[in-house]
Amino acid sequence: MPFDPSARPLTSNEARVLATLMEKARTVPDSYPLTLNAVVTGCNQKTTRDPVMDLGDAEAQEALDTLKLQTLVFETSGGRATRWEHNFQRAVGVPDQSAALLGLLMLRGPQTAGELRINAERWHRFADISSVEAFLEELQERSVDKGGPLVVLLPRAPGAREPRWAHLLCGPVDTSAPAGGADVHAPSQAPALQARVEALEAEVAALRATVQRLCAELGLAADSAGG
Repeated sequence: MPFDPSARPLTSNEARVLATLMEKARTVPDSYPLTLNAVVTGCNQKTTRDPVMDLGDAEAQEALDTLKLQTLVFETSGGRATRWEHNFQRAVGVPDQSAALLGLLMLRGPQTAGELRINAERWHRFADISSVEAFLEELQERSVDKGGPLVVLLPRAPGAREPRWAHLLCGPVDTSAPAGGADVHAPSQAPALQARVEALEAEVAALRATVQRLCAELGLAADSAGG
């Protein structure tokens, strides 16, 4: 069965390492497969990356080892250093065009179909935006027996002309997160915030009760004590 992100989502480190291999295979084929050092350098680029990351050798190696277990990457022999290749299309079961779109979404975060077409220029040349949208819709409607959907269309942000697409390889996304803002793959902060507010309200209530009790013992009015 193809890779199923709902069963075991990728971590942000794994997604960055995998997408970097996918990118370099297309944009710098003469330097591909990549050494660990080249993987780290590619992951930590300051351009064409969102968010910008600072992975160390150990973090990148750990991600490569886990991706290897999932057959998403593999080692190649030859030369002095171990080199790494991705196995994305075969492991996930998608065509080259879809793989290019997913790789770009992993590297650059949510994007509109138009942005994806422009950014994919060195990966795959799409004829028009409609062709990009067709592949995105196919990924969104991917059947459960093939591993389920791999992208989701986010709600249009206030003031934005077009909605953006996000990948699901790192698990479900928070569709309420503002586009271009916080990581859409980060869990919602609402439950934690609500619990904190409730705890503070309980603490204030306890303090108020203490003040009222002390005022009563001293024969003072609580209003005048608080003023």
